[in-house]
Amino acid sequence: MGSRLRLAGRASVLLTFALGLAACAPRIDGAAGAPASPASLWPVPAPERTPPPDPAPPVAPAISAALARDASATGSVRSLGLPDVIDLVLRNNPATRESWALAQSAAASYGSARGALFPTVALDVNATRSGGGAFNTFGGTTSGTGSGGTGSIAANTAARTQLSPTFSLSYLILDLGGRSGTIESARQRAIAADLTHNATVLDAVLQVESMLFTYLATRALRDAQIVSVSEAQNDLTAATERRRLGVATIQDVLQTQTALAQARLQLATDEGNLLAQQGNLAFAMGLQANTRFEIPAITANDSVADVLASVDTLINRAITRRPELAEARAEAASLAAQIRVARAAALPTLSLRATNGISTTYAATTNTVRPYSIGLGFSVPIFNGLSAQYDVRAARGQYEAGAARVTTVQQQISVQVFTSYFQLRASTERVRRSAELLTAAEQSATVALGRYREGVGTIIDVLLGRSALATARAESVQARWEWRLALAQLAHDAGMLDLRGRPNLPLGAATPGGPR
Repeated sequence: MGSRLRLAGRASVLLTFALGLAACAPRIDGAAGAPASPASLWPVPAPERTPPPDPAPPVAPAISAALARDASATGSVRSLGLPDVIDLVLRNNPATRESWALAQSAAASYGSARGALFPTVALDVNATRSGGGAFNTFGGTTSGTGSGGTGSIAANTAARTQLSPTFSLSYLILDLGGRSGTIESARQRAIAADLTHNATVLDAVLQVESMLFTYLATRALRDAQIVSVSEAQNDLTAATERRRLGVATIQDVLQTQTALAQARLQLATDEGNLLAQQGNLAFAMGLQANTRFEIPAITANDSVADVLASVDTLINRAITRRPELAEARAEAASLAAQIRVARAAALPTLSLRATNGISTTYAATTNTVRPYSIGLGFSVPIFNGLSAQYDVRAARGQYEAGAARVTTVQQQISVQVFTSYFQLRASTERVRRSAELLTAAEQSATVALGRYREGVGTIIDVLLGRSALATARAESVQARWEWRLALAQLAHDAGMLDLRGRPNLPLGAATPGGPR
C-alpha cells in the first residue's frame, strides 16, 4: 500500500513538472521563446541582431554612356532635360527592377506550364552487386584434461553484377480541360505581371515629373526672391537718399533695412530648399547627392493651354489604355481558367505510358534481357470526399472576386480621371488669375515707389506694395508648376503619358501668362 502511495506521489510530481514545461515557451538561441508578458519586449538574441550579409553586392547606379562620359572627376554632368532625368530614374528605380523580375518569372512559369503539352521522357539506370553462399562449422571436442578437436568451414559464394538502364515515356492524352486550363491561367498571369510592370514604369515616370517640377518650382521661387532682394535694396537706397536730402526720417531707413533683412532671410531659406531638392533629385537618378547638374528652363511652347477633350472622352480612353485595368482583367481571366482546372480534377483522364530497357547480368555467364511495356491508362475519379466539388466552388468564388476587382479598378480609374481633369481646369484658371494678380502687383509697387520718390507717398505704401508683389510672384510660380503637375497627372490617369514624360493630350492654344 505504501509503495503505491509513493508511486502516485512521484507520478503527481512528474505530471506537475511536465505541465510546467508545457506552459513555458521553448527557448530560441538561448533567449526566451516569447515575451514574458503583453507589456514587455522580446529580448532579441545576439545572432538575430546582426543583419545577414547581402546575398549579392549592391548594384551600381546605371547611367547612359553619354552621361558617363560627362561625369568627370569634378562630379558634374551636362544639362539634363526631362527625358534624361526619366531615363536615369528608370534605370535605377528598384520598383521597376522588381516588377521586371516578377514579369520574367511569370513568363518562365508560363513556359513551364506549356511543358505539359509534350511527353515526359526519363532515363533510369540501376546497378547492383550481389553475392550469396553457405557457411558450416562442424567437429570439436573438449575434456577436463585437455582440449582438441577437428573442424572445417565450407563456403560457397557466387557474386553477380546487374546493370539495368531503362527509358520511360509518359504522356497525358486527354484530361478534359485541366491541362489547357493550367496553361491559360499561367499565360494570363504572365500577361498580368507584364501589365503590372507597365503600370509601375508609368507611375515612376509620374513620380519623376513630380520631383523635377518640385525642383524647378523651388528654383523659380529662389529666382523670384532674388528679384525681391534687389528691389528691397533699391528701396533702401531710395530711403537713404531721401533722408540725406532731409525729406525722410530714420524710420524710413530702418523699415527698409528690416524689409531687406527679411528678403535676404527668405532667400537663404529658398537656397537651402533648392539644394535639398537637388540632392533628392540626384539620389532618385542614382547619382551622388553632391553631383552638379543643370536643368534647363521651360521653353515658351510649354505654356498653359486648355485640354480640348471632354472628361467623358478621357475616361473612355483610360478604360482602354490603363495597364492597371488590363492587369485586373488578366488576373480575372487567370482565375476563370482555374475553374476549368478544378472541374477537370473530377473528370476522367487518359494517359500513355511506355518503357524500354536492357537488363544485363554479369556472373559466371552473361545474361541480357530486353524488357519493354506499353499501355494506356484510363483513370476515373469516383469519390474523394467531395474535395473536387469544393475546389470548383472555391475557384468560382476566386473568379467572382477577381471580376469584382475589375469593376472596382474601372470605377477608381474613372474617379481619378474625373478628379484630375477638373483639378487641371482649376489650375488653368489659377494660372490666369495669378498672372492678372502679378501684373496688378507690379503696377502697384511701381506706382508706390514713384510716389515715394516724388514725396507724395510714404514708405509704408512702398513696403506694402513690395510685399504684395513678392506674394504675387510666389503665387504665379506655384500656379504655373502646379498646372504642369496637374497636366502630367491627367495624362497619367488617362493612360496618355509616355516614357519621355510627354502628356499626349489634345491641347488648345497657349494662354498668355503661362510658364515662360
